Amino acid sequence: MSLSVSERMGRVMPSATSAMLGLATELREAGKDVISLGAGEPDFDTPDHIKAAAIEAIKKGQTKYTAVDGTSSLKAAIQRKFERDNNLIYRPEQILVSCGAKQSLFNACMAVLGPGDQAIIPAPYWVSYPDMVRIADGEPVIITTGIEDGFKVTPEQLEAAITDKTRMLFLNSPSNPTGSCYTCEELQALGEVLVKHPDIVVLADDIYEHIHWADDPFCSLAEACPGLIGQVVTVNGVSKCYAMTGWRIGYAGGPPEIIKAMKTIQSQITSNPSSISQVAAAAALDGDQSCITEMLKAYKARSDYVVAALNNIPGFECREGEGAFYAFPKVVGAIEAQGLKNDGELVKLLLEKGDVVMVPGTPFGAPGYLRISFACSIEELEKAVSRITSALV
Repeated sequence: MSLSVSERMGRVMPSATSAMLGLATELREAGKDVISLGAGEPDFDTPDHIKAAAIEAIKKGQTKYTAVDGTSSLKAAIQRKFERDNNLIYRPEQILVSCGAKQSLFNACMAVLGPGDQAIIPAPYWVSYPDMVRIADGEPVIITTGIEDGFKVTPEQLEAAITDKTRMLFLNSPSNPTGSCYTCEELQALGEVLVKHPDIVVLADDIYEHIHWADDPFCSLAEACPGLIGQVVTVNGVSKCYAMTGWRIGYAGGPPEIIKAMKTIQSQITSNPSSISQVAAAAALDGDQSCITEMLKAYKARSDYVVAALNNIPGFECREGEGAFYAFPKVVGAIEAQGLKNDGELVKLLLEKGDVVMVPGTPFGAPGYLRISFACSIEELEKAVSRITSALV
């Protein structure tokens, strides 16, 4: 006799990126010399001034529960960050601190969506978006984009996807997995559509905001479209740009009624994020930002290398991104040349013959692509490209 699980679990898949990270770890522990290009995790260490703030907090005994929505000092630092970087003014009750940006996104889905509600998700998308929607009993509505249009949704596509059941739109820029980033003008064009639908809540996932190198400066949706401020929940965090993935601090700013509902949900799931991590996050947001500049130089150099190298592999077509730390090559030609059925089989071949771990495009809503993380050294990337090339001979 086996115990049953909920009907909901039939709609939800495990995270593909977490699965590949686990596989790489497992293979390394077994003694295999594998190169993992699957993890979306900076290879840099957390900057010293951030670690020092956390150590000092421990010494001072700041190890107790905090308010569910975050300490007043961290929320004040987030307010300053939003005003400084995005020209957005949020009151304290409009800010929620969570255990990572992922929890902020999940909280928003649970706060807004219900049975029959639709959430529009442009593809390629971060693998967790559709399953978050399904857990909240909503229905993902996918808008497909491709390498030929820069992986960006158009106002016409957005308008066509909206129905009377649409309650949410996900917008991730710079994008995981493609590295594409919307310009201010492109966001304003989407805003002209959204302002006609005031019941739609937009989740602006800006987690890669500072890992951005396009000529056009980064622009957040609420900044580009002030008329949408009452519809946009801006989500961010410290994991990517400050190399703080394990600290688990994300945050959201948005309409007070939505943030209040998100806080209520969080109060019944995790309560407050780590008190020590909150002190560290405040130090990150208020402290010396030169650490971001140094990391950004490395990411841009890696992007330049890996995009050019991938385009030299037969059957690969790769677009240069504007940010994040991923390349997202189209590999239909390589799949066909190897006599394979799909991108999953190509990933398996490259693991078996090249000892390189990557994530297929299908879990991102983009069959025929691969996601390659370049959050590793140039030396590792060079070795990986060599192995990929040899495996396809």
